[in-house]
Amino acid sequence: MSRQLGMDCINCRPTPRPAHVEYSLEYHTSLIRKVTGAETGPGGVSKHAADYNILPPDATRRFYDAWDFDFLWGTHDGFVDWGKAGRCTDMGHAIYAADGSDQREPAVCPFTEPEEVWAFDPVKEYGLTPFAELKAAYQRDYDQRLKAFPNQVCTGGYYKTVISGAIQTFGWDMLLVAAADETKFARVLERFGAYTLHHARAWAETTIDVYIQHDDIMWTAGPFMRPGFYRDVIFPIYRELWKPVKAAGKKIIFCSDGTVDMFMEDIAACGADGFIFEPSNDFDKIVRTLGGSHCLVGGKSDCRTLAFGTWDQVQAEIDATLALTRGLPGHMFAVGNHIPANVTDERCLEFMDYLRKHW
Repeated sequence: MSRQLGMDCINCRPTPRPAHVEYSLEYHTSLIRKVTGAETGPGGVSKHAADYNILPPDATRRFYDAWDFDFLWGTHDGFVDWGKAGRCTDMGHAIYAADGSDQREPAVCPFTEPEEVWAFDPVKEYGLTPFAELKAAYQRDYDQRLKAFPNQVCTGGYYKTVISGAIQTFGWDMLLVAAADETKFARVLERFGAYTLHHARAWAETTIDVYIQHDDIMWTAGPFMRPGFYRDVIFPIYRELWKPVKAAGKKIIFCSDGTVDMFMEDIAACGADGFIFEPSNDFDKIVRTLGGSHCLVGGKSDCRTLAFGTWDQVQAEIDATLALTRGLPGHMFAVGNHIPANVTDERCLEFMDYLRKHW
């Protein structure tokens, strides 16, 4: 692991190996214990037999170091709870944790007519933390993470940007109904852009080096709105959001679920220095168009293959990724979307051992 290697990768400078990160391995408490030696105490007795999911305070840091993490994905949406401050849609949560503890049933959407969506203003509804207070809190958060994880690139960033903010507020059903009127829906998204800009400006005045802009603008099948709408409405918002961040000398990495490869060059033109993406995207095309000039966090390794595929299939995806990117500045290896909680410790260890031997 190396923070310097991570920053070199983000800046598209040559590195001795691809930079590396994985997501959601915090769910894999058994794996973390095995890798860090925190699994057993004196005499081989478990230190935490009563609650095996509670890890020692430094176990996660030691695991990130042991697995050669050079970068940590991180965003922070500020200190206003939208659900308490105003109307907000809870769409629930499907099971991700192996024990199903994170499942949550959806609540009733507080929006019933598209007119309510078109009139919505998140600044008026939720309010904004005063700028100086927000900036100071973001700096404290970043400083704490740097102290906890000194060997990785820690980031600033914002999650509920434009589309993701609208999803959080309206839920998918009302969002899609309101999106049928492009002119009115555009004005709503511009208001979410104004809300996000307050946070982008605050992050820009902290000491972060890297800013993640997360916005789930696509489905796996591609855009759910007219492609021209993205280019005419959403991407100009990004350009404005990133002006203060770029002026402050930060690197911007754009992150979206879904198949966004058709828009990556547009987003790069708005100021993105890199991309975090899922394996549904055409990685060959991404490398061909943006490789060497932009940081590319991902590859051909697919979480579904790790969970349900054969070892030969897992190995083939690793091999294909490394063959395409060997010697390419700016490539950061990551399994997309996450390494699921139901992937066995043995498969995880086999995966990392093979990757380390071949990168």
